[in-house]
Amino acid sequence: MNYQWYPGHMTKAKRMMQENIKLIDLIIEVTDARIPLSSRNPDIDELGKNKARLILLNKADLADDHKTEQWMEYFREKGYYAVKINAKNGTGIKSILPVIMESCKEKIERDRRRGILNRPVRAMVVGIPNVGKSTFINAFAGKACTKTGNKPGVTKGKQWIRINKNVELLDTPGILWPKFEDQEVGAKLAMVGSIKDEILNLEELSLELLAYLHREYEGILQERYQITESEDKLNMLEQIAENRKCIQKGMELDYVKAANILLEEFRNGKIGRITLETVK
Repeated sequence: MNYQWYPGHMTKAKRMMQENIKLIDLIIEVTDARIPLSSRNPDIDELGKNKARLILLNKADLADDHKTEQWMEYFREKGYYAVKINAKNGTGIKSILPVIMESCKEKIERDRRRGILNRPVRAMVVGIPNVGKSTFINAFAGKACTKTGNKPGVTKGKQWIRINKNVELLDTPGILWPKFEDQEVGAKLAMVGSIKDEILNLEELSLELLAYLHREYEGILQERYQITESEDKLNMLEQIAENRKCIQKGMELDYVKAANILLEEFRNGKIGRITLETVK
């Protein structure tokens, strides 16, 4: 299956980031903890060089905790700060503010030496679709957040949100999209729901997911669906269809329904805490 992406959105978002990068001290990049690499946009590294960087591994409650810890170490070794969070229920949100201040301590010290006191750290939040960028902003800002109005040089429509006297977030309507030639990246994005199901072959996608789960998390499918695991992906999907009564007219198995069940239960964590990428 060929996974298509939409570069037009990416071009617009990239231009927006280039326009605003000079105004900010820190880039906060929200990723999906289940696919920490595939849910990043590689352009951000080039656009954000010389800026402090914070990677948030969101949806950590759905990811393999051992692998999440390995990914956090991976990002730290690259010079980034990293925090695992669940923006939906607020887990990890309180730990972010101290990390922001730590990541920008050189900038704060530089300001102090110049006699500039109490200038807040300005952070731009970026993230591809469905990683929870808006949920994070709302959780971090809370109900008490106040929009501080447009700053000079900021395109109309962009808003600075004051978190407290020390931090302001640049909330932008732009979305950054990953550019991928590697179809494996596309498959992983599709599995977690970042590409619309309507344009996918869900049966094919479910077979790829079954193969990965059998290889990396042997026994997890047997436990969830009471099936016999094997290298035969189609046979495993057939067993799921049978056990979940996915039957069409004429008593034929409904593979699409079985594929939908598998993908939905993977995405909401019912199969278990699973990460689709391993640190190499």
